[in-house]
Amino acid sequence: MATDNLQRLLGKGFSIAACVGLVIGLGILRTPGEIATTVSNPIPYMALWIGCGAFVMISLLVVAELIAMTPRSGGIYAMVAHAYGPYPGFLIGWTDWIASCATIALKAVVLLEYFSLLVPEMAPFQTVGALIVTSSFAFLQLGGVRLGAGIQAVASTGIGLIVIALALALFYGFLANGGAIDAPPNTVRVGSAGIAAYGLVVAAVVFTYDGWYAASYFSGEVKSGGRAVAIGSLQGALIIFALYVLLNLALVLSVPLAALVGHDIALAGALDLLFGSGAGTVIIIAAVFILMAHQNLQYMIASRILYSLSADGLGSRRATSVNDRGTPAGATILTWATTCVLILVGQFEFLLNLVAILFMAMYVSLVVGVFRLRRQEPDAERPFRAWGFPATGVVCALGWTAVATFVAFTNPMSALSGLILTLVSAPVYMWLRRSRHLGEDAPIGTAP
Repeated sequence: MATDNLQRLLGKGFSIAACVGLVIGLGILRTPGEIATTVSNPIPYMALWIGCGAFVMISLLVVAELIAMTPRSGGIYAMVAHAYGPYPGFLIGWTDWIASCATIALKAVVLLEYFSLLVPEMAPFQTVGALIVTSSFAFLQLGGVRLGAGIQAVASTGIGLIVIALALALFYGFLANGGAIDAPPNTVRVGSAGIAAYGLVVAAVVFTYDGWYAASYFSGEVKSGGRAVAIGSLQGALIIFALYVLLNLALVLSVPLAALVGHDIALAGALDLLFGSGAGTVIIIAAVFILMAHQNLQYMIASRILYSLSADGLGSRRATSVNDRGTPAGATILTWATTCVLILVGQFEFLLNLVAILFMAMYVSLVVGVFRLRRQEPDAERPFRAWGFPATGVVCALGWTAVATFVAFTNPMSALSGLILTLVSAPVYMWLRRSRHLGEDAPIGTAP
């Protein structure tokens, strides 16, 4: 029987699978080449990965308190609404949902582009193929939350094994060659870089760790409650940190970083250098697998965002229906329809650039939200308490503010767009409240 409430059907292990599955993406395959344009010395290169990874872990050790205190699905929307109230939640929630739809569309198109490299005959049918792939994963969700979670458990395990296999291949190349290979004669030499270039490098590494909050989108569906979601998030982030350090260590030992400059997919370039032209094709296959896994997880995430917004009266009533297998069916179908439109009109990259600065504000707000709730709800139950707080909170708030400021200065159009969206969202929010007869004191965040 269909209902309007999500069900607690997920085990604690899904929190780990969601974190690993969302964070590990094409970034780890491509970012090393982008970093190498500025940093080609192995020691500072590894320091970047370790330092940024440590910063993300500290951020999660702080935000885990907010995750555990918000035992409902919806992710960042639910946490921001809890800490700041309905309007900030509305602004961030709709930003998150729109960005999720755009991301699904972008990754479906990129998936077909990579698949066409393996099967050139598919090149003329990339749009149709992207629609078929994304539709298949959308309708798989209607088979139930356990089906989606099972697919994700297998996919996240597969992604982790891919990273380990790549690291082992690079270590093997290092041992077989008796050390790092020499740089090819046409290697671009990296010169001195300014502060802006180093800022871009730091931002690139931090964003490669992005998605550490993934389990919070399912907090209302994990049987063991908010603490289990927080602990699972930390465990997943530790796994990712270890995998990233392992893979990058293997990379810097086996090939000169400067030789990766100019490669769209740096790991493919590294394998080609070590094992000969064509060896990097395995990275294309890995990328296709990862992108397919992301289709599954991001439909699960996007539907929870829209469901939670709608359950609070800030979205479509149709998005609140939950089928008898625990899937927010209405929200899933609306997410799928929006994604298909974006694939057809090709506006997904525009939307992602449009909301980039609001995502930076989101990270700052999550950390500051822990301070806010410590002051406003000092006696509230905290299943998980932030480690080293308030010192860790101050470090994270300053760090994320610095990243947000840098992004705003380097991408002023996104900053301007974020300001315009914020101004436009206020009357839309007020209209929704009035049309749904929601007073300012109406409860927000009560849906599971």
